[in-house]
Amino acid sequence: MLKIKDLTVVADNKEILKDFNLEINDGETHALMGSNGAGKSTICRAILKDPNYTITKGKITYKDEDLSNLTTTQISHLGIMMISQSPIAIEGVSNAEMLRMALSERTNEHIDIFSFSKQAKEICEKLAIPESFLHRDINSGMSGGERKKNELLHIWMLKPSFLILDEVDSGLDVDALKIVANSIKDYQKETNCSILLITHNPKLLDILKPDYIHVLADKKIVKTGNANLAKEIEKNGFKEILDEYVIERNLENE
Repeated sequence: MLKIKDLTVVADNKEILKDFNLEINDGETHALMGSNGAGKSTICRAILKDPNYTITKGKITYKDEDLSNLTTTQISHLGIMMISQSPIAIEGVSNAEMLRMALSERTNEHIDIFSFSKQAKEICEKLAIPESFLHRDINSGMSGGERKKNELLHIWMLKPSFLILDEVDSGLDVDALKIVANSIKDYQKETNCSILLITHNPKLLDILKPDYIHVLADKKIVKTGNANLAKEIEKNGFKEILDEYVIERNLENE
């Protein structure tokens, strides 16, 4: 589904990623871990064409579509959606207005307001959030937990086929984390969407159960494993993995 090949990304005249490779198939969950500043969020921004990040080499394809010449809006229409650490607030635009417009643009069809309202209310009930969320400005005046639940509403309404979760656990207490994580798990089960997950939170990993864990260092993925790799990192940190990588790299260069 998503394939990143030999990607090099520059931001503020600094090379953040070099020869980065990753492939995520339908229905798979991949978790990306690494030290602060390793470039994990850079990958998310590069996929969605953040103008502050420049791809100088390599290619990203989604469903065999080259994303190189597409805008962020066009990429979102392909079914890619990201939830960031701190979803922005947009005053003057309600959730309902944004969702109707987004659905209309994606389908090129008129959105029947009665069918839309019925579906939106059902999803609010499913997520145990007040229907009043629909009429509130996007994330405006909301706590961190409310913003994440608001993003869940967007997910269930817009039905993305690929979710990017950039430290979605940030700012959530234990109860809110369980609600958000289990809702995402239910959504993946229902739609078979793929997920790129950036987190160091073991509780989130336990719920979403990634198929693969990747460790990012030296501007690329240096190790891939299963859930046991996450447990190893939780226990010992990244040092042992990075030391092992440095030894292997030096042997290759001899």
